[in-house]
Amino acid sequence: MVRNRLSTEQMYHAKLRLLQMHRDAGVGHIGGNLSALDILMCLHHDVMQKDDAFVLSKGHAAGALYVTLWTLGRLTDEDLRSFHGEDTLLSAHPPAAGLPDVPFATGSLGHGLPLCCGMALARRLEGRPGRIFCLSSDGEWNEGSNWEALIFGRQQHLDNLTLVVDLNGLQGFGTTAEVADLNPLAAKFAAFGWHVDEVDGHDTAAVTAALGVTADGPRVVVAKTVKGNGVSFMADRMEWHYLPLTPDLYEQAVREVRATCGHT
Repeated sequence: MVRNRLSTEQMYHAKLRLLQMHRDAGVGHIGGNLSALDILMCLHHDVMQKDDAFVLSKGHAAGALYVTLWTLGRLTDEDLRSFHGEDTLLSAHPPAAGLPDVPFATGSLGHGLPLCCGMALARRLEGRPGRIFCLSSDGEWNEGSNWEALIFGRQQHLDNLTLVVDLNGLQGFGTTAEVADLNPLAAKFAAFGWHVDEVDGHDTAAVTAALGVTADGPRVVVAKTVKGNGVSFMADRMEWHYLPLTPDLYEQAVREVRATCGHT
């Protein structure tokens, strides 16, 4: 059984720091970061062990990963202040080198799961312990390389591999249904022979429980999320794939997160 050690207070501080970091840098991608943050916090606080590895395939959610690492003490406030700046390690997408918790540069979508398949197979061939976790977006499933990786993962019986899909229903130019409708994704994963669970991606207890399960073969957890989760004017709005925060909107977002978490 997986113990839920992630606290509401930790989530509160992570959300506030994420908003502040993006405001200070003047950059967007906030909506997709907020849809992924709960998943990343559950993974790193409650699920992953010392021999495990994680790849952020939806690299545009790098801010949420950096903030999660900050909550674990692996990045400092000074590090976060360099986000998106000149000569920073905390680039807009995970960097190729310099961060021990980032094994690959990602962001060109459709590469994360194939890389994770290779990592999982290498671990098995070398007799090394540990699980491999991959977080992808739902729009990323327009990429054919992902479907090849599904075939490979099942053929190689990669029971040390878990894929998580951040299913927020929006991508760069519209809803995922409008751009290239793949619903229901869970049924398609099952048809490829993967073990599938569906959870509320913002229910941290449910996410932690689902990610803690192993299976006889590769697993996928389809996490149903909301782009811009926790901020009313961002929630389920495509434009927050791109927009930066103005000072007034930043203050409103902070007030809403504080109110939701019981802080006034």
